[in-house]
Amino acid sequence: MKYNELGKTGILVSELCLGTMTFGGKGYWEAIGKLPQDEVNQIIKTSLDSGINFIDTANAYSEGLSETMLGESLKKLSVSRQEVVIATKLRIRMGAGANQIGLSRLHIMDSVNDSLQRLQLSHIDLLYIHGVDPITPIEETMRGLEDVVRSGKVRYIGISNHPAWMVMKANSYAEKMGWTKFVASQNYYTIAGRDIEREIVPMALSEGISIMPWSPLAGGFLSGKYTRDIALAGNSRRDSFDFPPINKEKAYDIIDVMIEIAGRHKVSVATVALNWVIKQPSITSTIIGAKNLQQLNDNIAAVKLELTSNEMKQLNEVSVLSPEYPGWMINRQMQGRWPESTL
Repeated sequence: MKYNELGKTGILVSELCLGTMTFGGKGYWEAIGKLPQDEVNQIIKTSLDSGINFIDTANAYSEGLSETMLGESLKKLSVSRQEVVIATKLRIRMGAGANQIGLSRLHIMDSVNDSLQRLQLSHIDLLYIHGVDPITPIEETMRGLEDVVRSGKVRYIGISNHPAWMVMKANSYAEKMGWTKFVASQNYYTIAGRDIEREIVPMALSEGISIMPWSPLAGGFLSGKYTRDIALAGNSRRDSFDFPPINKEKAYDIIDVMIEIAGRHKVSVATVALNWVIKQPSITSTIIGAKNLQQLNDNIAAVKLELTSNEMKQLNEVSVLSPEYPGWMINRQMQGRWPESTL
């Protein structure tokens, strides 16, 4: 297991991050996973034993039950607090009250206190805002995040599911005020969905912000269970929960190439798909989830796979983004920009 720097913090996190969306299975989240406590304990122990030191959850997962089960497991396994980096998120509705949702200072403070109680922790290492709140000014949100950092309840902050311009606006305001800035961005990223390469990846590389991909297997579509001839896997969440959205015809082309590569290396299609994401230069830690130990071990094996340069070229070419403006115009105008001696 390799370890990469979290933004510009000096903190090292494993190249794989254990996601906890499969813990509990309460309410809406049942379609994603419903692991009981004893199996959660096994998943976490196996992850830690493999070298993973980074665990990601959210207050909304299973309506808070995921955080509770994670906290119980860390306590049951006697995990040293200084050996793990714990991330959680807030923004999604957590109750019927009018203010139990969003990114106001009120909801940020309430959510952090509730998460700490469920996790049985004194602080959160990395707190993400889980999505855009259209009615709360980003200045209000950044002040609320600064308050929980200064209180000692949160160490670092991250952002998720936001466009690049919002990240820049938020961090610019925080810098102006002398407040804490975002050090990580959690985004949907997979070989079948490379959209963040247009704006978010260049922004993150420029600003030294870590990118943490979620759903690197496109909600199970790249697990190897789906092909042009198999539209329903029968035992996958994609059958009943068709999310995140992808161009399935293009994904089938990618899967065809991955099947060939997986056969040569005697690994699963999922291992190839994960390995491609892990190897991208902009990626700090890729979030993996599992419904059982077999899935977990298969995902962990992705860090050991060594694809050839030709295989990576095949994968890059079959999954390449279609040109969009202004990208294609920028590329066109780059021609002749550099002195010939530097080309």
